[in-house]
Amino acid sequence: MEKTMNVGLLSPPEAGPERAQRKSEESEGPASGGRPQQLGTPIVAPDPEVMEKPVRRHFTAEYKLRILSQADACGHQPGKLGELLRREGLYASHLSTWRKQREQGTLAALTPKKRGRKTSQPNPLVKENQRLQRENERLMARLRQAETIIDVQKKVSEILGISLKSPDNGENA
Repeated sequence: MEKTMNVGLLSPPEAGPERAQRKSEESEGPASGGRPQQLGTPIVAPDPEVMEKPVRRHFTAEYKLRILSQADACGHQPGKLGELLRREGLYASHLSTWRKQREQGTLAALTPKKRGRKTSQPNPLVKENQRLQRENERLMARLRQAETIIDVQKKVSEILGISLKSPDNGENA
């Protein structure tokens, strides 16, 4: 669906041939598809809708190397590097970052890195420590249960008048 804006007619022919020529050159562009506007033709405005979430551009290592070689080939010729950047839709900061990456290493340094928090390799001692802590808690619970049973046995033996002797030293417990 194209949105059109009726901005009016282009300059009338009686305004002079220079002005008509200038107007026709100005009307050539992305909005008109590179064609001169006809008199009375409505001008098509670009869609002003903004994407909901911006999409980050990703460049392959081969693309980066190709652009860097083209930028190096431009040398010091005035305007050539700017023309390359405009044609590719890049910024000068892209080139400087890619050149630093190229100096650090070849193709591997130019590959895109995963964004966000970096995951660290899990330490095997951490898992072992957690397992031992769970086992310690389980054994402590069993020990409390065993001590409770022993206390109950002592109280029952006192009520019944039975003397308990420990097997190793022969004393009353």
